[in-house]
Amino acid sequence: MNIQRAKQEIARTLRAYLEKDELGRYRIPPLRQRPLLLMGPPGVGKTQIMEQVARECGVGLVAYTITHHTRQSAVGLPMIAARTWDGVERTVTEYTMSEIIASVYQCMEDTGLREGILFIDEINCVSETLAPTMLQFLQGKTFGNQPVPEGWVIAAAGNPPEYNKSVREFDVVTLDRVRRLDIQPDLAVWKAYARENGVHSAILSYLELRPEHFYKVTQDVDGLQFVTARGWEDLSQMLLACERLGEAADEELVAQYLQHPQIAADFAAYLDLYRKYGDDYGVEEILAGRPSPEAWQRAQAAGFDERLSLVGLLLSGLSVRFAAAMRADETAADCFAVVTDWRQGEGDPIARFVSLVQARADELAARRKARLLSRADEARAARTGKALAELEAAAQSAPDTEADVLAALRAAFAPVRETRQQAADAALQSLEAAFDFLEQAFGSGQEMLVFVTELGLAGDSAAFLQQNDCARYYKYSEELLLSGRTARILREIAADRQRS
Repeated sequence: MNIQRAKQEIARTLRAYLEKDELGRYRIPPLRQRPLLLMGPPGVGKTQIMEQVARECGVGLVAYTITHHTRQSAVGLPMIAARTWDGVERTVTEYTMSEIIASVYQCMEDTGLREGILFIDEINCVSETLAPTMLQFLQGKTFGNQPVPEGWVIAAAGNPPEYNKSVREFDVVTLDRVRRLDIQPDLAVWKAYARENGVHSAILSYLELRPEHFYKVTQDVDGLQFVTARGWEDLSQMLLACERLGEAADEELVAQYLQHPQIAADFAAYLDLYRKYGDDYGVEEILAGRPSPEAWQRAQAAGFDERLSLVGLLLSGLSVRFAAAMRADETAADCFAVVTDWRQGEGDPIARFVSLVQARADELAARRKARLLSRADEARAARTGKALAELEAAAQSAPDTEADVLAALRAAFAPVRETRQQAADAALQSLEAAFDFLEQAFGSGQEMLVFVTELGLAGDSAAFLQQNDCARYYKYSEELLLSGRTARILREIAADRQRS
């Protein structure tokens, strides 16, 4: 299965295992809650989906890479205890609490979440001394003599033997007590994730042209050579950082992330071309509605790789505008919700508004403590918090009457609303300019199909188009995506890929 299906399966398992009856007991008793065992190549995203599922389901997460542990840290340290049986006192060996089990209790105390996921990575790569402990963990849900607390679902991950020489095979007794999910790399699924998370447009365009380079692990006379989904995402972060710093990424930098010399060299060469296309075509000028005649002429004469790269550059420029529009929309919506709640309340108008803003801050603080806020959530909270602070200051400076406070809030909210409208207008104008250019350069051919398809798939652009009308987007969606022309154009794209 691909990583998206695995995520769905994990979330469904979590809901099923944590469902309770009318007496508050788990409907599936812990003994029958089989641990999940995710098996798949390295860098495919096994750990990341655990973080996403835990956050989306509102539960805790304790994650460990077991190869970093010794038997003592996993089981606990031995200690001598006194016990009396049949009137005779005896000394026995017991164990302190496992560091891993202790971390689960610490997570509950830190976050206030009583349920969660205990995730053990690289579980089939443990040492000889720790292997029995891991089998006991999967079979009996304990580390040493310490059980995993009720309400904590066990998940583990490992790599198939072809990717790791240290892998140990599980016996049938263990496998019969787990639910095994075999995960394979899937470019289409990863691209959907990449669009949502702002992966560099050059990477997306390159993998559109070279899908076979998305994930590759080979072993030859030169040693191990590999490219993984994790490598592409981490490389994206570095490329974006280099652009912010005004520095160019070269092949040596690329090869630190894509540890497959041929693919690293190929992508580095493409990256140079991608930057050059951006300069040569004047992408920002195109999106401003001022393309040069030379840009149209070059686009019409360009080969398939260059045309697809140009589409990627246009989409990248638009994504910045769509993101700005949607962030402004989020801030306006969050502020409007607080003002709406305020208008529906009673009592002192100023104290009421201050109380609502504080309640929102307290709720965010609780979610932050529970580690339920993503980076995007944190950024949204910061933007809205700044806008609400300005609204609160306006309310506190107004005379103490409902009408005066409302007038002050409306005046303070006006810039927020204006910023939202300006960002939406700017994005829509750039989108129309991109359609103008593509129509003149390529008509309604395969380039337009790629452009319209990507607009409908990317998170910010799809959300923007749901809230803002663009007649040409809907026109081409119907003409290209819902008609028999799609299959023909896709065949043309495939043929062009083979020739390039």
